[in-house]
Amino acid sequence: MSVTDRTIVLAGATSASGLALARALANAGARVIATGRSADRLAPLREAGAEVETSDATSLESMTALSTRLGAVDAVIPLVGGWRGGGGLAGQSDDDFRALLPALDAVRATSRAFDAALRTSDAGRFAIVSSTAVGRPLAGGANYVAVKAASEAWARAVAQGFAKAARDAGEPLRAASLVFRAKALNPDALVPRVLSLWDADAVDLNDQILPLD
Repeated sequence: MSVTDRTIVLAGATSASGLALARALANAGARVIATGRSADRLAPLREAGAEVETSDATSLESMTALSTRLGAVDAVIPLVGGWRGGGGLAGQSDDDFRALLPALDAVRATSRAFDAALRTSDAGRFAIVSSTAVGRPLAGGANYVAVKAASEAWARAVAQGFAKAARDAGEPLRAASLVFRAKALNPDALVPRVLSLWDADAVDLNDQILPLD
């Protein structure tokens, strides 16, 4: 298997990591669909070789409409993120928590909207980026870690869904959901990991937590 000719959705892709991924995937021969809420911020992704869609990665309605338009899809990678923290437990404000929740919303919306497409692909992949902080939560990052932990739990539930669907259909597992963990997200570490998602069978990737550092 190869990334070449795969259709890959980068949801919420207007970050440095999104741009690096779009450029690398397009150069590898993939069809890249990059989403974001700002047409201006999507312009560099178009220049990098991606098709761009002005849509909200945190909205199930928006992602479902995109899935319907695209049809066949081989991978979905939600990239909505951000950091707010500090001040110990007392500093974990409700405003900060609400500001971090879109990362979880994007994981939920994209996985639900593209579930059927990824299971239909001969090698569907759903991958999220989490944090090593989940393994050792600190009071000053409790809001952030709570959102990341919930995102990981959701991605693992997606993995179980893929496995159950294949088992119930009496077919081999072809779709995989996995988690990348990073101490600090470095596009140079993320890009080769994503490019190699088709170097292994789904059964070896599904429900895995893989380090980026």
